[in-house]
Amino acid sequence: ADIYDKTASELKKQGYDCECLGGGRISHQSEKKKIHVYGYSVGFGRANHSVTTEKLKAKYPDYEITWADEGY
Repeated sequence: ADIYDKTASELKKQGYDCECLGGGRISHQSEKKKIHVYGYSVGFGRANHSVTTEKLKAKYPDYEITWADEGY
């Protein structure tokens, strides 16, 4: 919620509006070039991790990027 509040405030100053569609966690192992998206937000629920994963794959094509709904 802290990250969303800060980001929403910054976007609002620029004339944008935003909505949080869910949350989760990201594990980044840079030495192994692995990213794992998982879990949920107590306040916002679970994000669609498949969407997050696809965006990360586009930005980090040389990484192994996975996701799972379980975990917190």
